[in-house]
Amino acid sequence: MALQIGIVGLPNVGKSTLFNALTRANAQVASYPFTTIDPNVGVAEIPDPRLAQVAAVVHPKRQTPAAIEFVDIAGLVKGAARGEGLGNQFLGHIRNVDAIALTLRCFEDPDIPHQFEAVDPLLDLDTVNLELALADIASVERRLEKARSAAKATPREFAPQIECLEKLRAHLNAGRRAVHFIGSERECAWVAELGLLSAKPQLLVANVGENDLPAGGPLAQRVLARAAAEGAGAVVLCAKLEADLAQMAPAEAEEFRVGLGLGESGLIRMAQAGYQLLDLITFFTATGVEEVRAWPLRAGSSVWEAAGLIHTDMQKGFIRAEVIAWDELVRLGSWSHAREIGHARIEGRDYIVRDGDVIHIRFSA
Repeated sequence: MALQIGIVGLPNVGKSTLFNALTRANAQVASYPFTTIDPNVGVAEIPDPRLAQVAAVVHPKRQTPAAIEFVDIAGLVKGAARGEGLGNQFLGHIRNVDAIALTLRCFEDPDIPHQFEAVDPLLDLDTVNLELALADIASVERRLEKARSAAKATPREFAPQIECLEKLRAHLNAGRRAVHFIGSERECAWVAELGLLSAKPQLLVANVGENDLPAGGPLAQRVLARAAAEGAGAVVLCAKLEADLAQMAPAEAEEFRVGLGLGESGLIRMAQAGYQLLDLITFFTATGVEEVRAWPLRAGSSVWEAAGLIHTDMQKGFIRAEVIAWDELVRLGSWSHAREIGHARIEGRDYIVRDGDVIHIRFSA
């Protein structure tokens, strides 16, 4: 299953516009709440110049970059944890993603309504996180009720888990996210089993007006300051501008971007930040002449797990892997030459994949 990042925020902050820009999927965009009821799903490619360099050696028919799925989730409102604004349904959609891109409105526009009287991205941020925490508290209380019921028969067995859940509930009630909960290895495992919303990694996306680029303006600076204080990732971009540029030819879009004094695309920066948020590395497959492909993989994963990402049959019939660093393959010019001089290493299933590895899986069908 592809790794997913949910685009989350209050209504009318630019989530669907950002989604369209990222994926060119043309999700419906309108200036009223709940335009998006069922989540839209699209794929954003991760630009990587190493892919083209490996392809220049292999000469494949096609190049396929790594990608992440982005899910456009309908806007939350205050009271979502109590079911306001179809909140339970939307919270359920958030529960299914691996991480959250929390989109914050940092632009003024009298024609686009906002949930609060004044545009305040930090109030938006706190509102969303409160709703996630309230939903988490309800989940913890349900688990507590089950644990206490089971403890009637074997109280000693369930006492540590009940103590952990009570500590976690107090942590959430104090306004802290589950991701910041500190406990023993056993306690953290119990917390992970709950699949809490506030335990998901967050990327703060400051959606600014075009006139505030490139720095982002005072509202975006407040978002960046909060992100720095909490050790969170943050990206400043103008979703409307990025959506417009995504419809242009690449050369035309780049010329327009340069004219505005912008550097790298906000979408590229967001996709790369999402990659980092999920703690991903990239490995490449480049055998035969059909395809050179970049694959996203969780850092610390084994080559056996990488084989399963490519195809389950490869994982089931795994024999060994041939591995070479991408720059070494480029320097040597071919797989065959790398094998001849012993630079293509033979690795077993427990080998931990490194960023930039080019891998050829040997397996039995």
